[in-house]
Amino acid sequence: MIYINIVGVILMGLIVWWFWLYKKQTTKVTDTIIKINVENGIYQPANITVNANTEYTMVFTRKDETPCAEILSIPKLEINEVLPLNVATSIKLPKLNAGSYPFHCQMKMYTGLIVVE
Repeated sequence: MIYINIVGVILMGLIVWWFWLYKKQTTKVTDTIIKINVENGIYQPANITVNANTEYTMVFTRKDETPCAEILSIPKLEINEVLPLNVATSIKLPKLNAGSYPFHCQMKMYTGLIVVE
């Protein structure tokens, strides 16, 4: 009985960590080309920091066969792009003002954020 309680507490702790405490790693971009892999249910890197008023090219390579990963959307920039499996897809970003620009798959299960400073 005590083992079941211990396992339950550990599982609750993992759930709290995953949904409320876990912070995705932020990547500061120094190049104008940003390479992003789409696999295992995530964008890698997912949180990207870039400089304002600079044009960037995001290169997405989808390695995840999940249908959800097929569409990339950046709503604030009105970008919707199909990501073919195992093909590098380039998306040019215009010069952006300071702020944050979320991006995600069609069902918002894969999420990322572009932070412009």
